[in-house]
Amino acid sequence: MGCRQVLAKRALVRIVRTEEGPRVDPTGKAAGRGAYLHALRSCWEKGLKGPLAYALKTELTEPDREFLRMFMARLPDEADEADLAEVKPDQEGAERPM
Repeated sequence: MGCRQVLAKRALVRIVRTEEGPRVDPTGKAAGRGAYLHALRSCWEKGLKGPLAYALKTELTEPDREFLRMFMARLPDEADEADLAEVKPDQEGAERPM
């Protein structure tokens, strides 16, 4: 969604809209409206400028953006397509802290 390149869903990171705000969905099965981004900082930077909010049909608040930026900081700057298939979000940082 951020860079508009197409990859298999398993190679992408799913962000799901919940009542508490957006969260990273490492299973890809959480209920709610979802959007997919590559596991690259450059793609997330583009997505956070507007396309992510549009895809999730919600307004991203500053705390929402900060939460997503914290996850984004753990992602690589660039990678080969072969590397993208291996990058998967882990459980740590995937849930919004209470």
